[in-house]
Amino acid sequence: MPANNENSENIKNLIEQLQKLIDTSDNIVFFGGAGVSTESGIPDFRSVDGLYNQTYDYPPETILSHSFYMRNTEEFYRFYHDKMLCLDAQPNAAHKKLAELEKSGKLKAVITQNIDGLHQMAGSKEVLELHGSVHRNYCRKCAKEFNAQYMKEHTGVPRCDECGGDIKPDVVLYEEGLDAQTMRKSIDYISRADVLIIGGTSLAVYPAAGLIDYYGGNKLVLINKSATPMDRRADLLIQGSIGEVLGRIQV
Repeated sequence: MPANNENSENIKNLIEQLQKLIDTSDNIVFFGGAGVSTESGIPDFRSVDGLYNQTYDYPPETILSHSFYMRNTEEFYRFYHDKMLCLDAQPNAAHKKLAELEKSGKLKAVITQNIDGLHQMAGSKEVLELHGSVHRNYCRKCAKEFNAQYMKEHTGVPRCDECGGDIKPDVVLYEEGLDAQTMRKSIDYISRADVLIIGGTSLAVYPAAGLIDYYGGNKLVLINKSATPMDRRADLLIQGSIGEVLGRIQV
């Protein structure tokens, strides 16, 4: 049998195992990262696609830091406007299937490192956004709130239309701490989960990646295109596209 057929058969068998886990559980939690959104066309700035060298004098991790935001606000917004506001993106098969699983009562929560709001667009209700959202922005002076479209339409440093203050996106920058309440809820969901599905993340960004340590069950599913440091801990390991895998699940 050709190797590609063997791989296809192996993926099929692994998805059948995942289907059985889902069929027999009504307490599933999903924890996802950038790989869930890249399948909707949103770039992962950590991937080797040249973003480090394209038109910017600093690497993304530097630009997306609190200190850089304070010192070089205009350059921060040039990157943010060009690379982080992907407002035309649409939910993919993974987002849609997770929303279906929640509607069916099987999935209790989506915990995401992404800031694009695609899970909510797909219909998910209980979404814990560890790193915030581009859809929430606030004036640092008067606290007025603004949507992502307002940010997209304004070049340079976006200003409040009432008081003229700088508008800051409600996203967690490097050097900033994660929201304590969101972390507590995430830990609670993960610690009580029967099945924990981790998808589309390299599990390299802390403290978010450390949430896996709160899962004490024996149905840890890890779905990612490439290897992760946690592969050996998975009870079911599927190396493949998160959209393709979840898209083949029956609810």
